[in-house]
Amino acid sequence: AGYAYVSGELKSTESATLEETYKASLAAMKDLEFPVTGQTKDALEAQVTARNSSDKKIVVKLTKVSGTATEVRIRVGTFGDESISRLILEKIKKHL
Repeated sequence: AGYAYVSGELKSTESATLEETYKASLAAMKDLEFPVTGQTKDALEAQVTARNSSDKKIVVKLTKVSGTATEVRIRVGTFGDESISRLILEKIKKHL
């Protein structure tokens, strides 16, 4: 799966269920020691919110595309941070 970085948001579609991607996102935050400040999930969408050491808000939005694919959107801070977003995505992939 490829990814695109547009308007401060990193977007990727992963070949995993929403549940698996949600768990991987939480594990990625733990790996990076970003404290999770909020998490929500239903059958179609999930969101993990965290903060990094410089207190930038990190939002990982997950949307169910199909039974085996999930769209991942990552935004760091107001304007985005591509390097941190890519790092988070790599950690999520590692857990999938």
